Order: sequence, then structure tokens, then C-alpha cells
Amino acid sequence: MGRIFISAGHGGYENGSIDPGAIAGGTTEAREMILLRDLIVTELRSKGVEVLAVPDDLSMMQSIYWINARGTQNDVAIEIHADAFANPAGRGASVYYIANNTERKSHAEQLLMALLRRVPQLPNRGAKADTTTSLGSLAFCRSVAIPSLLMEVCFLTNPDDRYLLLNRRRDFAIGIAEGLVSILRGTPLPTPSPPTPPPQPVVYPPINISINGQNYGEQGVIINGNAYIPIDLADSFGVNLSQLSSIRRVTYKNIVYIKAIELREYQISVGWENETRTVVLRSILQLCPGYLDRIMGHGNTSEVQLLMFLKSNNEQAIVDFPDLPNLYREEASIEGVNYDIAFCQMCLETNFLRFGGVVKPIQNNFAGLGDVGGGPEGASFPSARVGVRAHIQHLKAYASNEPLVQELVDPRFRFVARGIAPLVGQLSGRWAADLDYGTKIMALLRRLYESAGMF
Repeated sequence: MGRIFISAGHGGYENGSIDPGAIAGGTTEAREMILLRDLIVTELRSKGVEVLAVPDDLSMMQSIYWINARGTQNDVAIEIHADAFANPAGRGASVYYIANNTERKSHAEQLLMALLRRVPQLPNRGAKADTTTSLGSLAFCRSVAIPSLLMEVCFLTNPDDRYLLLNRRRDFAIGIAEGLVSILRGTPLPTPSPPTPPPQPVVYPPINISINGQNYGEQGVIINGNAYIPIDLADSFGVNLSQLSSIRRVTYKNIVYIKAIELREYQISVGWENETRTVVLRSILQLCPGYLDRIMGHGNTSEVQLLMFLKSNNEQAIVDFPDLPNLYREEASIEGVNYDIAFCQMCLETNFLRFGGVVKPIQNNFAGLGDVGGGPEGASFPSARVGVRAHIQHLKAYASNEPLVQELVDPRFRFVARGIAPLVGQLSGRWAADLDYGTKIMALLRRLYESAGMF
């Protein structure tokens, strides 16, 4: 039987101290996850399972490297987190797995049910593919070489969940430990690149490769649910990966492969055609990367492309707000704001117009704008057009010193230090407390451009 690697997720490790992560109810995510991790370790060892606890003074990437340096074919890795949300009503447990991997999905469901059997008062938020997150993927699910899962054990910001965690911590630990043992004693998953050749060589399914509309003469492979391509392909795009240690490499049949998705960081579109089992690579020629994250500028998509992007993520959205793509194009163009960025920010703030938080659809508040009085429900606007206009004006306040073209409708325009955030990344920690806020908007922007065939 293999071993279990367990990491207590928190906000990171910087300047010699642990970032507390989420803070609520007089406690922190870091404290609660470390205490829970230690109990899980005790339970696993009582069951005769060898456990390796990831040191708490490592960053996320250092933790992944630490696991990869020690993991072997039969091992399993888990990272535990406490979720957090601005609306304290959000609660429950969930487990994230790498998308398109049915066995890992089964493991996630197995782990979740083991916890809920011990703590049935905890709502079940389900086993979820990592592509459902706002970032589009999770490093712990994809970069860890051995089978890995990321578990949100509860919402620290919800009083009921927090009470359960503080008062029934051992039940949490027993349930998670039982789930991990049941996974570990099942059929072990092959690791992408075992340190020593197994008695019977691992065979990875082949896939086709298309580059800028042309079939490539060599095939790639599927490893651990990800498309891998020969590293030589990067040279075809003028990308030199030879000296980058951060790029994960796998040697298979004497050929070095890399994850196709890694090329997205070098302005290369990566897509997938399921019918032909083809990974599709395209150069980004239509957009200038240097201007991609500038808030003031011109959008690149059509109204139909925005509409289809919205529909592909929430079909009901175009029923409730059929004119919204056109409104964003019109209102943003008047003020000189990039409507693609504004539209993607709207998708992030409203979860593709599903809302679900304290802001209701009837408020026509598409960007989480607060009102002058500081009410918890935020600002309200008489129509969708006025709501979009307020959003555009607030973006312009952050990104530019130029005066408004249209009459002011943004209730908090005057409170912004004009021109403080001309780039999307500079909205992080300002527009929202989330330090990854800008990164999430840019991830949606890239998805929009990929769906429109611009990447």
C-alpha cells in the first residue's frame, strides 16, 4: 500500500510567516487547517498508513515540488482548505479533481461521502472539476505528479460550518482519514513519470496535434488527464523552454513531452477537439499581448461573440439579459473603456449572471458596486443600461484621469483615486479584496478570446 501526502492549505508563506488565509469568527484558515491536518495524520497512522505532512513554511509551488520530489507510483496527495465567501450564507464541503478524469472524480466523490457520513450536518457541495473554478484550473490538482485532490472541508465564514469544525474536529478528521484509506487501498493510479520503469511499461493514449490549422506529423499523449506534446513544438512558435525549470517535462518512449496548456503563457491558444482527439494549437496574431490587460482601449469581440460566450457558460443569461453584450459594447466605447475586459469582469462578479449573493438581478448591478450609504446589498440602478454605465464609469475612474463623456451615474465615482489602476491586475485588492481578482478577470478574458477564435 502507498503513502498519503497531506498539506494544510492556507494563504501562503511570505516574509518568514504563514499567511492566515481566510479570517472569521476569531480564528484563521491556517490555524484550523493545521489543527485538522494533525488530527488526520494521527487517524491515518492509527490505521497503519504511512503519512507525510507537507511542511507549513512552504509556498504553494514549494509544497508541490516537495511532494513531487518524494511521491511514488502508489501514493496519493490531498490539500485541505476552509472556503470563504463574502455572503456568510455560503456553506458546505466540496472536493476538486482534475477535469476529464473519471477515476479521480470517483475518488473525489468517495472522499466527500466519507466526510459527510461522519458529519451529516455539513451540506454536500459536490465533487467538482478544477475547470469550474474562476481560475480555470488548480495547481494542486494539475501540477502534483501523483494522484491529488483539493478539499474544501467547510466555509469558515459560515457560523454553522465554523461551529461544526471547531466542535467536531475529530469527526472531520476521522471521515477524511477513512475516505483516504479507502482510496489508497483501491487500484493505484499510474504516475505520469515513475522514477523507475514498472514491470509492465505504462502506455499513454495517443492524440493528434494541429498547429495553425495544419496536422502535425507527430502525435502527443494524454497523461493524467492532460494533453502532452513534444517539447520541440515550442520551437515552432519561437518559444524557448529549454532553460525554464518551472515547465514540467515527461520522458516517454525517449521523447520529452510538456503539457500543452503551458504554452498559453506564451500567447499560444490551446484547444481540444473531442471527436478527433486532437489538441489544437494556434498562434495569437490578432491581439497585441502588451495591450491585453489595459482597461482603457478598444474591445476586440463582436456582440455575437460576447453573446455566445455568455450562453456557453449560462444559457439562461441571454434570456434574462439579452441586450447586455450590446450595452457593454456601446457604453464602454463611449467612455474609451475596453468592453471585453468590462464584460469579463461582469461575468466574474455575477457568476455569468447567476448572481446568487446579496446582489439580486433586479438591482441591475453587474459589478458589485456599493452604494454611498454602505448598505450590504450594494447599489441599485433603474435599468440594465444604467447599471452597465455605472460599471464602465467606475472602471474609468480607476484606469484614467480623463473626464466622463456621459452624465455621472456611478454612486462611488468620486471616492476613487483617479488613474490608480490602468491595468487589470491593479484592480486586485482595490476593486475586490481578493489578491487574485485581476488574474481571474484575465483568465476569463483569455477564455473569451479563445472561444472567439482570436487566440
